Amino acid sequence: MEKIKFQSEDGIVEFYVEEQTTIAGITYLLVSDSQDDEANAYILKDISEKDSQEACYEMIQDDSELEAISRVFAQMLDDVDLEA
Repeated sequence: MEKIKFQSEDGIVEFYVEEQTTIAGITYLLVSDSQDDEANAYILKDISEKDSQEACYEMIQDDSELEAISRVFAQMLDDVDLEA
């Protein structure tokens, strides 16, 4: 499973990439903080410049966008229980 490093307010955090999707040209990652059954999941949005060599992600802040993307990931991973 691929791991990524994410710069948060508390420093650098490592996440496991569980799934990826692209909607309307924007890439979203479903990531978790561990490989345990009770892991916390987060959705990251790619905000990279088009010509950038490095990907840049941020946590989704908009509640309606988060809800919509959560539903997409829930459909993709029908065997996983995603709770908001």
